Amino acid sequence: MSLEKLVMEQMKAAMKSKDTVALQALRAVKSAILLAKTENGAASELPEDLELKILQKQVKQRKDSAAIFLEQGREDLAKPELAEAAIIEQFLPEALSDEEVEKVVLAAIQKTGASGMKDMGKVMGIVSKELAGQADGKTISTLVKKNLI
Repeated sequence: MSLEKLVMEQMKAAMKSKDTVALQALRAVKSAILLAKTENGAASELPEDLELKILQKQVKQRKDSAAIFLEQGREDLAKPELAEAAIIEQFLPEALSDEEVEKVVLAAIQKTGASGMKDMGKVMGIVSKELAGQADGKTISTLVKKNLI
């Protein structure tokens, strides 16, 4: 089942249960999907990797907003952002642990023969493709830097 159909089903359930936080998060995801569809001129389904990127972006936006709100002492505004992020994360594949990501990073370094920071782009490209949706770019970047030095 496509992401769009899953989101629609969850939206219907959220409407029936009057869950406004879930409904708001799901509407944002649906909107992002429709925008991506019209951007690409595709009336049909989006590729799975693009769907994952959309979901990751939505989660990251909410977590960043929550971090800013917490910095400013506005926990009342941070809570709904974190709740929305948790709802959107349900659609993402299970996240890998740092150890599992590091194994993939080490394998990519060995595969490319990377020897220093100048090869970071090569390694990042390989690892990011391989772990699409399972690890965020910040984690991957940190582990690549750590292992290339």
